[in-house]
Amino acid sequence: MEHPFTWHSAIHPFLPYPLSLLGETNFTALVVMGALVALAFVFRRSVSSAKDPVVPEERLSVRNAMEVLVEIVVGLSDSIIGKKGRKYVPLFGSLFLFILLANLSGLIPGFTPPTSSFLNNLGMGLIVFVAYHYFGVREHGAGYFKQFMGPVLFLAPLFIVIELFSHVFRPVSLSIRLYGNMFGDHLVLEIFSNLTKLVVPVLFYILGTLVSVIQAAVFTILSVIYVAMAISHEH
Repeated sequence: MEHPFTWHSAIHPFLPYPLSLLGETNFTALVVMGALVALAFVFRRSVSSAKDPVVPEERLSVRNAMEVLVEIVVGLSDSIIGKKGRKYVPLFGSLFLFILLANLSGLIPGFTPPTSSFLNNLGMGLIVFVAYHYFGVREHGAGYFKQFMGPVLFLAPLFIVIELFSHVFRPVSLSIRLYGNMFGDHLVLEIFSNLTKLVVPVLFYILGTLVSVIQAAVFTILSVIYVAMAISHEH
């Protein structure tokens, strides 16, 4: 069976160690991270050179696009956590932008999206897992762990087991949801693109773009909810 062309396989012989050890998805993840760094550099330079950074540019630009995305993430955080959640926006924004570009990279011929790998998604899920527990402890101190014991003391062992399973399953569920949707979406796109080169692939590219945006938003929304629950004083 003939394997489809990928940029990773094309340049793999020329990659130095340890980059030569990267797989398809990790290679694309590195490309996405490089693109994000480049976008951040362009955005920073645009803001620094502006006469009034508060006033948006009149033309469509990287700065305008980045400002819209940041505003979306800030609005999402404000609606769930409130204004006190803005100190967590760098985490939410980083997750959203990386997942969005990672998903969209699968629509570019020759790239395998990082989010089609369960292990990559699990890595992001574990980052969220560690982050919201850290934020919870920082907000409540040792009192944070009282939520695991339940409202009735003699049932505390049962509640602890239930809560532990619940929290451990969160990064796994985040990973499986994102992996399943992106792997399936790009597999369908690849199949139909091989069957026909006209009309049908365009429809699946539109659908793939929509799925990419939705899945990035879902992952970010759930991350915001987990942080909101961890720092809430209504345990």
